Amino acid sequence: MTKGMPSLAALLGLVAVAGYQNREKIGEFVKGLNASGTGGVGDLVDHLKKTGLGKAADSWIAKGPNAPVTDTQVGDSLGTDLIDILIKQTGLSRYELLARLSKILPEAVDKMTPDGKLPT
Repeated sequence: MTKGMPSLAALLGLVAVAGYQNREKIGEFVKGLNASGTGGVGDLVDHLKKTGLGKAADSWIAKGPNAPVTDTQVGDSLGTDLIDILIKQTGLSRYELLARLSKILPEAVDKMTPDGKLPT
């Protein structure tokens, strides 16, 4: 397991379950997530950039429309090890997990970066 993967898994697991279930309240959810020290949006964006989703992640941070991502892109970016952790953590199937993350990640990162830049 690479450095940062447990906190990234915790962040993504919370986004997949709580963020999906409370989409209308995602701004409040994300603020609480950042305050909890679970793992920052910077770690998530760094991971996405290293694994081929940099342009999409940059669009989520920037002001303006969010680039969509597919289930396959999210799965390829996160990798089998992290996906397996998330499946165990959330109890979701691989299909459901990736479907949720591909829909909620752009919105979650957008809400975590309201000023169009990563928090410091």
